[in-house]
Amino acid sequence: MSDRLLVFDMDGVLVDVTESYRETIQRTVEHFAQRRISREEIQDWKNKGGWNDDWALSHRLIGDTGVRVEYQAVVDYFNSIFHGNGSDGLILRERWIARQGLFERLARNFQLAVFTGRLRWEAELTLQRCAPHLRFAPVIGTDDVTRPKPAPEGLLKICEQCRPSERWYIGDTVDDARCAREAGVPFVGIAAPSNPRYHELVAVLKAEKAIAVLDDINQLESVVNG
Repeated sequence: MSDRLLVFDMDGVLVDVTESYRETIQRTVEHFAQRRISREEIQDWKNKGGWNDDWALSHRLIGDTGVRVEYQAVVDYFNSIFHGNGSDGLILRERWIARQGLFERLARNFQLAVFTGRLRWEAELTLQRCAPHLRFAPVIGTDDVTRPKPAPEGLLKICEQCRPSERWYIGDTVDDARCAREAGVPFVGIAAPSNPRYHELVAVLKAEKAIAVLDDINQLESVVNG
């Protein structure tokens, strides 16, 4: 087994969550506040940092409209849309971003792991649905740490378990970049050209000392194999 390690965030890196998490935020805010916020607004909050948790962000966006609602009520409604009844949740809209063969090539030279801000069972469900033939180990979710991103706890756990000679963290938010920096891990940023704040996101990730900012993970080999 290789002693080189690639750790991936999930949302916006491994899978496109435009029609899952982002849509769920919009529907949740609309349900409680009767206002449909734009995806530009959501990205503006993400670019500030400290809003990796979509439950917390939804609650904040609702509160900013003047509506007061219990946090747990927001979480419950959010999950009812995202998870659905098992066959109609927005989680099923997620699209695998990597082209065929990318991870098979990477797996020849790297250990592959995931540190995500979503719950671990959600991450494992999506990995099993989208890429059942691939092995990511370990997979650490927000429920596996006491302090979520941008705290580096999950990333440090993975590095301690894998003990790599070289390692990278690949993510698409300010919080991912700060997590990597705190862990002392080189960070590769992802900024999809379809992002409604693409140019702002590129600038933010560069300011956070990303060693590269890519359009998507299909360009990753040019960085880690270079």
